[in-house]
Amino acid sequence: MSPRMSNPSLVVPGALQPLRDLVKAINDVGIPLRTLVLVHLRVSQINGRPVQIPMKKREFEEAGEEDHRLPLVETWREQSCFTPAERAALALAEAVTRIADDKDPVPDEVWDEAARHYTERELGALVIHIGLVNLWNRMNVATRQEPVDWRVNPKNWTPMTSRLAASQ
Repeated sequence: MSPRMSNPSLVVPGALQPLRDLVKAINDVGIPLRTLVLVHLRVSQINGRPVQIPMKKREFEEAGEEDHRLPLVETWREQSCFTPAERAALALAEAVTRIADDKDPVPDEVWDEAARHYTERELGALVIHIGLVNLWNRMNVATRQEPVDWRVNPKNWTPMTSRLAASQ
């Protein structure tokens, strides 16, 4: 399927830079980059945004990707390879993304568990990150943008906004 239009953040004058500034602010707070990558991937999965991730050892090596847990993110609850902090972030990401699914979409136990692992500043950045990923997903799904290739090394992960700008 072809895109319906260019990405809206590239079409609307002045829209891209504030989004890039948000990404920078989020990254500067100090949440581990691997956690942000896991959250980004999980939110995109929930939103039906196709994401191409490495699946075989050779693909990981070719991509320079070191986090071999990426294919397990969708089933993170059944996996033992995620840290308690990552699990709390993933639970929060699911709750915030699925706000229409429940009368109390972000229950206290989900919030409190995240608050055990993250400072208020980090929680704020995490919530903004989840919201921003949801925004990107909705723009990309609505305009039928090409699937994202996730083959990026998490040590120097380039935020989606930077990759979009670089591709022009």
